[in-house]
Amino acid sequence: MARWQNWSGKQASNLKSLCFLRSEDDGVAMIRDCNNRGRTVRVAGAGHSHSPVAINDQVMLDISGLSGILSVDRENGQAWIRAGSPIYSLGLPLHEHGLALKNQGDIDRQLLGGAIGTGTHGTGRQLQNISAAVTGLRLVVANGDIIECSDSLEPDLFAAARVGIGSVGMISAVNMQLRPSTILKEHSWQAQFEEFSNDIPGLVNAHERFEFFWYPGNDTATIKTIDSTEAAPVYPLAEEGSRQAWSHEVLPSHRPHLHTEMEYSVPFEVGLACFNEIRQLLRTDFPQISWPVEYRTVAADDIWLSMAFGRPTVTISVHQDIREPEEPYFRACEAIFLEYGGRPHWGKVNYLNGETFAALYPKWQDWWRVRDDVDPRGTFLNSWARSLRN
Repeated sequence: MARWQNWSGKQASNLKSLCFLRSEDDGVAMIRDCNNRGRTVRVAGAGHSHSPVAINDQVMLDISGLSGILSVDRENGQAWIRAGSPIYSLGLPLHEHGLALKNQGDIDRQLLGGAIGTGTHGTGRQLQNISAAVTGLRLVVANGDIIECSDSLEPDLFAAARVGIGSVGMISAVNMQLRPSTILKEHSWQAQFEEFSNDIPGLVNAHERFEFFWYPGNDTATIKTIDSTEAAPVYPLAEEGSRQAWSHEVLPSHRPHLHTEMEYSVPFEVGLACFNEIRQLLRTDFPQISWPVEYRTVAADDIWLSMAFGRPTVTISVHQDIREPEEPYFRACEAIFLEYGGRPHWGKVNYLNGETFAALYPKWQDWWRVRDDVDPRGTFLNSWARSLRN
């Protein structure tokens, strides 16, 4: 018997077996054995999801040993990378080839495969989530076969697996479309919400990356913009909010405080209206909440289970200390998010069922059809994923 828990400790499970993989072949053998014996298997990333996406009571595969860059194609700006690579480990080796991730979130502790499987993102009106930069996958499916898929090879499987919520197969390696190494300049300031709220649309359009954290206790916001610059990097790095350096040195932020989180993606055009309702909810119904609300933007994509599928997006995140109850607060927020057509982040808290997901995702049934074709026994379905069938 083994025990696994996520980063915050809010999601935990007792397992029959926790296996640390050191090769793709080991993963193939383990998955084939689980499939033959009727055991379910999930792949553990770095445990940064707040949802039960990784939880299992049978077998869990830790892929942190499958890390590192396999090959780099500088001419086409692409690299094959093992899926167990922590995002923070990629910045410098890619930069040595003159390349960088197109975008990344403000936490860089996740493993690449987990970030892709849950549609993790950063911010930027014209910037997509990390899964949209994937151009190819090596996928170990339930019977132990290794399938390479892309837009031209097994395109339906590729569409399903790019955000596969751990249920399509084990991603062992990823081909990423990259960008040239870029120096970024970060600027951060604080303001009363009423003082800058009318400026939000202009700030979104004027900067490559824009976000803010609104603090309900004093109705202030910490605002951040990040843009490319031709200026030289400045070392030692300044404190967060005023850094000027290569992208992998500027985009990550330090988030040490244990919390649980709900995030919804709403259509871009209603983002501010939705945020204003959340703000009013906290001021009237939950005045005791001190944790901030985060506002970011993400460009549309065509990935079946991406939160930004088919629409430019605003993401709104609410947080709570792990020592405090979150459900009444989060459920009240979720009701507002759903009024605005919101889709929950796969790695964050939500209380939805399969019927609701089917209404939110036009390709929901197609995703299940492709998933079931490569895993008819449900080897990769934990109890949470099974509960989403409608």
